[in-house]
Amino acid sequence: MSKRVTIKDVAEQAGVSVGTVDRVIHNRGRVSQDVKEKILQVMQELDFEPNLIASTLAFNRSINIGVLMPTLHSDPYWDQPLLGMRRAQRAVKHYGVVLGEETFDLFSPQDFQNKATQIIAQKPDALVFPPIFLKESLDILDLCAQEQIPTILINTDVEHPHVLSYIGQDSYQSGVLAGKLLHYAIHGTGAVLLLNLDKETTNAKHLLDKESGLRHYFDQNQARALPIVRRDVEEFDNPEYLRKLMQGLIQQYPNIKAVFVSNSRAYKLVEAIKGEAFANLCILGFDLLPSNLHFLHEGKIDFLINQNAGYQGYSAIKNLTDYFIFKKQLPRVQHLPLDIVVAENAAYYLKRELGN
Repeated sequence: MSKRVTIKDVAEQAGVSVGTVDRVIHNRGRVSQDVKEKILQVMQELDFEPNLIASTLAFNRSINIGVLMPTLHSDPYWDQPLLGMRRAQRAVKHYGVVLGEETFDLFSPQDFQNKATQIIAQKPDALVFPPIFLKESLDILDLCAQEQIPTILINTDVEHPHVLSYIGQDSYQSGVLAGKLLHYAIHGTGAVLLLNLDKETTNAKHLLDKESGLRHYFDQNQARALPIVRRDVEEFDNPEYLRKLMQGLIQQYPNIKAVFVSNSRAYKLVEAIKGEAFANLCILGFDLLPSNLHFLHEGKIDFLINQNAGYQGYSAIKNLTDYFIFKKQLPRVQHLPLDIVVAENAAYYLKRELGN
């Protein structure tokens, strides 16, 4: 049996006193930044884990995590990460983890920014949110940096020096993957319709990244280049509008053979379109929502790329617990797998998603 690494071993390897290591572990007292970084590096090299009970007692207060999410039930996709966070909080509540939830209007950048400002004013120990609106998210991250509030992003990554960690899919690569699936499905002929069923597409970085990935797949090799027709549809809740839009597009571009719905609303498209004109379209969307799964099993949606929304939320809270209680360093980017879901394997992925 290998010898358990002790705090004394860390101190000797780092060339400091046991007391200095203890101050770093429990984040108390004064330790210079270079000494702190050296101790943390040695702890990682030796695979040292502080006594969990002692670490918890040393923290000696609640860990208040601010959570900013779209209003529950405003969109079925956004319910999943919030429910995942709540599951994680129940699992780590004995460490004093408390969630301070605030919700915002999914289609209002101003409400998003206002609610974030309210949370930050309460000075939580950390903040978790999806940067749905790029411009406003950068302002929020600037404010978190000023207040020294660690931040974890989910669903969409944003380049900002204050981001502690991002947990979610690689949006660009999901676009590349979508291009490959659709290219194979339609045998390399025809055109691809890119549908952004959203109200803030130009300010939604994850949608723009998916489009970049999709275009890159078709543009990087002349032999598989296919035309891409893009439409941004703000009235996606109006089935009649969506149906007429699709009828017009099919008439204008009769060679459209595949549709890439860039978010979790593929079911909105299927609910709106009916008839022989749309029967042979290959449709790809995102996420294991009940309506998407229903149409997947009916053969009206061909592929779903699962973004593991529930696990994004769950992992964010677990990561922050590790960060505060056990002083673990978090990787800047934590990409989750891009699961290709079809009718034949959907039950497996759904069971796994519900188990997180």
